[in-house]
Amino acid sequence: MAATPKRMVGPKQLASSTTTEYTAPAAGAVIRYIRLSNPTAADKTVTASIGADAAGVRFYDAYTIPAMSIFAEPVNIPMTNGEILAMHCSAATSVVAVVAGYEQ
Repeated sequence: MAATPKRMVGPKQLASSTTTEYTAPAAGAVIRYIRLSNPTAADKTVTASIGADAAGVRFYDAYTIPAMSIFAEPVNIPMTNGEILAMHCSAATSVVAVVAGYEQ
């Protein structure tokens, strides 16, 4: 079966508490691109993990997004059946996230 391009998250403002932003389907998925925009006048941090948020599963751990900037990164993060992408920001409604990839 061919992989289907998918916008998995957003664009949306991240919450200040950990929130499940995406759940992989039964056949799996691959995150290929993450974009974080901070249009505010102060630096903010973003935490993101695969699975329930914990230090051992974070791929961004309080990563600083400078004020008035955009962070964009190509990635290759496979996800299996039911795995979740969880994210949060140091201040609600400050960072806008877009995550894209493929579903199997």
